[in-house]
Amino acid sequence: MKTANAVFVHHPDAMRYRFNDHHPFSPMRLELAIDLLRASSALDDRQIVMPASADDELLCLLHRSDYIQAVRQLSADEPLPQWYSQAQQYGLQTEDTPCFPGMHEAAAAIAGGSVHAADAIMQGKTQHAFHMAGGLHHAFPDRGAGFCVYNDAAIAIAWLRQRYQARVLYIDTDVHHGDGVQWAFYTDPAVCTYSIHETGKFLFPGTGYVHERGNAEGFGSCYNMPVEPYTEDDSWLECFSESIARVAAAFKPDIIISQHGCDAHALDPLSHIHCSMRIYREMPAIIHRLAHEHAGGRWLAVGGGGYDIWRVVPRAWALVWLEMTDHPLLGEIDGRGFAATLPAPWRERWQALSPDLLPESWLDDTSSWAPMPRRDIITEQNRAIKAIAIQDL
Repeated sequence: MKTANAVFVHHPDAMRYRFNDHHPFSPMRLELAIDLLRASSALDDRQIVMPASADDELLCLLHRSDYIQAVRQLSADEPLPQWYSQAQQYGLQTEDTPCFPGMHEAAAAIAGGSVHAADAIMQGKTQHAFHMAGGLHHAFPDRGAGFCVYNDAAIAIAWLRQRYQARVLYIDTDVHHGDGVQWAFYTDPAVCTYSIHETGKFLFPGTGYVHERGNAEGFGSCYNMPVEPYTEDDSWLECFSESIARVAAAFKPDIIISQHGCDAHALDPLSHIHCSMRIYREMPAIIHRLAHEHAGGRWLAVGGGGYDIWRVVPRAWALVWLEMTDHPLLGEIDGRGFAATLPAPWRERWQALSPDLLPESWLDDTSSWAPMPRRDIITEQNRAIKAIAIQDL
């Protein structure tokens, strides 16, 4: 059997994960990113694998059975009143995570996708896998939260622990702390969770501080790198590159799972970080290298947050796949910087629907961006936090 370099895992039902027309978490992000890859001649049908949806046995690796039952009942077109009365105790029917018809089916399809990707890697069918619809990292065993119903990454990690006894390094680059995954494995020394994010002093979910290090046998296998608001590319990448390299070298994982929320971009409406597309080019490259250095190349990437769905998310997620597949287009992007242009047919196809002018290039020309006040102070504050975060490595 020939091992594939990378597979793209996608279930059509993931497109049904849509809370309402006004909610910032839109499945249109998937369509835009996949179409950008196709327009760039970087993705074809032979690379796409359709997984099975997660059944209750898989979902129960993380979630309580009563929560799964509540999600299923609240997924009906017209849920019974008694279920609506219980919805908020399960973190559902809130402003962030409202119920919607087909919610269980869509969320189960996403959970199944991440498990399928993890299993394909561990079976040696592929070295790398990208499950763009995944990354719902805020869901807990007994409740949904932060736009997340089932925590696909945590379910996949639990599956890897049960089936393969694998040591798993989970890397979360979303601007929001990966709380649901962290707390799920807070006492497990065989699961190392790492999250770089805007400090919880100002941003949901209000956690992810450097003193959160794990508990009991898991103490020392949890790392958080909270950065200050208005952090820019240089400081973000300095913090990320040094800290994650030391974590990976110390932990020695069997597989890396990375979550690629792309809401630390300056254009994202739900955070206060001021980074450009540069970090979304460089972070996947760093993770890719670490996977080969420490995990035999085994790397599963999932999506996550990202709420400028037109100008940011398609480029950021496409860059993950380009890096994962060592696509020759990266040479043009790296060599020409912000002069490397996006496919004109993609821009022409979507511009009429976009409320903003679509970007012409893969990377951002930041020369016209106003410099951040207090840049040096922010950089030094981040360095101080980084030193504390990795002091024992």
